[in-house]
Amino acid sequence: MRTAYGVETVRAAERELMGRLPDGALMRRAAAGLAAACAGLLGRVSGARVVLLVGSGDNGGDALFAGARLARRGAGVTAVLLSPERAHEGGLADLRAAGGRAVAAPGAVVEGVAEPVPPLLERADLVVDGIVGIGARGGLRPVAVELADAVRAVGAPVVAVDLPSGVDADTGEVPGVALPADATVTFGAYKPGLLIDPARAYAGAVRLVDIGLGPYLPAAGVAESPQHADVAALLPRPGAESDKYRRGVVGIAAGSADYPGAAVLTVAGALRGGAGAVRYAGPAADAVIARYPETLVSGGSPRRAGRVQAWVVGPGLGAGHEAERALREVLDTELPVLVDADGLRLMDLPRVRTRIAPTLLTPHAGEAAALLGWAREEVEGARLAAVRELAARTGATVLLKGSTTLVADPPNPSGPPYTTEPGEPDGGGEADEGDAPGWAGTVRVNATGSGWLATAGSGDVLSGLAGSLLASGLSARDAAAAGAHLHGLAGRFAAQPPGASDVADGLFAAWREVGG
Repeated sequence: MRTAYGVETVRAAERELMGRLPDGALMRRAAAGLAAACAGLLGRVSGARVVLLVGSGDNGGDALFAGARLARRGAGVTAVLLSPERAHEGGLADLRAAGGRAVAAPGAVVEGVAEPVPPLLERADLVVDGIVGIGARGGLRPVAVELADAVRAVGAPVVAVDLPSGVDADTGEVPGVALPADATVTFGAYKPGLLIDPARAYAGAVRLVDIGLGPYLPAAGVAESPQHADVAALLPRPGAESDKYRRGVVGIAAGSADYPGAAVLTVAGALRGGAGAVRYAGPAADAVIARYPETLVSGGSPRRAGRVQAWVVGPGLGAGHEAERALREVLDTELPVLVDADGLRLMDLPRVRTRIAPTLLTPHAGEAAALLGWAREEVEGARLAAVRELAARTGATVLLKGSTTLVADPPNPSGPPYTTEPGEPDGGGEADEGDAPGWAGTVRVNATGSGWLATAGSGDVLSGLAGSLLASGLSARDAAAAGAHLHGLAGRFAAQPPGASDVADGLFAAWREVGG
């Protein structure tokens, strides 16, 4: 599991560790890891030209100490100082002692400027972004924007120090101009902005350098990204005594006369989700049975479909009285329910909020925006805030589809409200040690998705898959996270470019890949 922590939690851990180490030891650990990563990207260090973009914070100090290490190995290292009067003194002295040099950024003043910055960047084999650190808020200052624009113009490879400059470490938001990196070297712990888009797209390949923070970090963070082993531990495995009912039966209320394919694709995902059987109820029964004869079908309403352990409702359901009745019948059950697509548009929020059984909503950004009353661009720009807010308003677990799929449980009524991490309330007062966090569990982030999944019907496959996992006994949060992980892998294994049916077929390989 890759666990991401908020800035204040990371800083508290750093303070505790620094109290046990000699002065400057923690920064030198970080710089050593950064220098090693830069050397690996360069291949041959001796003779390489490295430009450091150095701000006034600790990230600038990390860059300077790392630059000194590269200079001692024969690299030509130049530090571009954005705030020369506030540059890290020890790091700057170390760089100069190693044979490196410093110049001023455009708009800054420093004694002994050797040359203008753009030609330096044009000749650079590597640029190290140490402009701002994880505590920065808001957009970059004009001098930093000018540098970022110049770096993008020349196309030099960029390594970000801890986090790309211009992105928000805690939220994954990008409030203005940011400097994209080919790789990011982060220290001690992942930060949410390295896992959650739009910031994640700026980070490139992320390398975590262990600087010893582990014993000082809590078990739970703001976000976590399950890996193959984590998902494999969740997936249902039939035992010797299993039958189709013990393995779970998932009901599908999807499709219509206009959209029979949605029913077929939802059933396709459900059949590959680990449940023992799939029951389909709706007007597309003929299309479903023709494609998947193992499905138990009925042309009537969900109420008459027979025994199931969970329901999926909404894909291709259409509008009108019959669609509304199907949704109402499913939501009125005491079973876990996944609601997608047309079901999201038609659902009665008070009915959802009063449900006792688990409810999982799976909107894309446009559907989430409609439910929240936001613009789609607001959801896409603040994905973490959006998934939490929608979970809070609906009382349901929410899987927000998109460039990075996020899964959030609703707030825990017994805990302090709107807590970003356990024991750290956003508002006044302090959380007691035993209080549950306001957000019931860390937000989960899926790392396997790709742009190939942005194809018609792919979301229907995901709904069927996650619904089947619900029926097999997984919680809404686990079913959503495991389903998104498998679905993303299936997109990679499918024929390229894949259609939704190819994604469904790719689920066989996805299960094998995670070891389920």
